[in-house]
Amino acid sequence: MVNFRGINEDNFDAIICMKRPEGEHFVAANAYSLAQAWLYREANDVYPFAVYDDEEPVGFMMLDEDADERCLIIWRIMFPVEHQNKGYGTAAIRKIIDLARESGKYDFLLIDYHPDNKIAEHVYKKLGFIPTGVFEYGEHELRLDL
Repeated sequence: MVNFRGINEDNFDAIICMKRPEGEHFVAANAYSLAQAWLYREANDVYPFAVYDDEEPVGFMMLDEDADERCLIIWRIMFPVEHQNKGYGTAAIRKIIDLARESGKYDFLLIDYHPDNKIAEHVYKKLGFIPTGVFEYGEHELRLDL
């Protein structure tokens, strides 16, 4: 079962060592994402965490909260090759959607993807995200109203 845990000494190496296929640049390296989370730590609105399947770390996600807009942004989602196509990404996003709804703090979620990442596009749309028409930094933005 998919669950979330903070990044700590026990899982840091596993998260940092997770890699995407050679030459693919759909998502930043986890080390870069963690550096960004540290950079924005004073804003208290960036949340990096490990995605687990029971006791095994299988992925990484990072959320960004815009409290003024009542929006939760799925800023990064990364599953290494050995954990792709097993349903972890879909399950993790579903869980984020449920938690966001239950919190009552958000009206919508945002996520984006590189146009060449057809698998991400399919998964996000399957979960109910719809295109906003925004294309920034080489990525399409999708929105899910809660």
